[in-house]
Amino acid sequence: MIKEAIGTGSSLDEAKEAALKALEAPEDADVKYEVLEREKAKLFGLFGGSLAKVKAFYEYEEDPFAKAKNYVLTILASLGVNDAEISVEADEEDVRISINCGDDYGSVIGRRGETLDAIQYLTRLVINRGNEDYKRVSINVGNYREKRENTLRSLARKNAAKVRKYGRNVVLEPMNPYERRIIHTTVQDIEGVTSHSVGSDSDRKVVITLEEGVKPTHSGGYNKGGRGGYNKGGNRGGYNRGSKPSYNKSEAAAPSRPPRSDSAGASLYGKIDLNK
Repeated sequence: MIKEAIGTGSSLDEAKEAALKALEAPEDADVKYEVLEREKAKLFGLFGGSLAKVKAFYEYEEDPFAKAKNYVLTILASLGVNDAEISVEADEEDVRISINCGDDYGSVIGRRGETLDAIQYLTRLVINRGNEDYKRVSINVGNYREKRENTLRSLARKNAAKVRKYGRNVVLEPMNPYERRIIHTTVQDIEGVTSHSVGSDSDRKVVITLEEGVKPTHSGGYNKGGRGGYNKGGNRGGYNRGSKPSYNKSEAAAPSRPPRSDSAGASLYGKIDLNK
């Protein structure tokens, strides 16, 4: 690309100086000049005459992402962020855009990163419009993406451990494709569990489950209604607040009743299946 500007003056030197000022070229630019018209003196110092006219120009490489940068800056300005700096790194498949706006990250990130994701989606449309080679676009502000990724990986490991221990599926909150991919890749490295996605669009969620044929590692422990250990209202074992009858003089001589069996208590508490 070539950028050019034209300047005029009473001499060629003045015209060159005016053209260079109008060009606003960077210091390292190789500026060249073309004389368009030479100055002409007035006849008898009164009639005719003309100024010198010079064109200044230089070649430069166009920034392929200049349009995307300006687009992002326009969005940020609408959010009240006016002093942001944007840098772009790209290869054949990915475009990575970083936003530096001081400490004013909150309005750019939004709730759970929703605002940042929306900016990323719209910018991807701008970059890929009219291009044959589709590029993935990611936008980061500060180190939000890194912090979010660490949080998601910790979340995946924590819930995978619960599934592995108790055997119950865990359904996570709705996430975008980028965040769901982080969960899936983390779960893949954990033995005995797997993951899949359910739902559609913005309500799509990750479900973590036991792998087929794998049994949970947990057996026994604290049980509010089962056998063994501390039992508030079960039929057997440990301290039972509701098992002791009140003392009645009229019943003192009555023969003691036989102990209740498990089947006798089933109608009140339901059958207890130790295999569940």
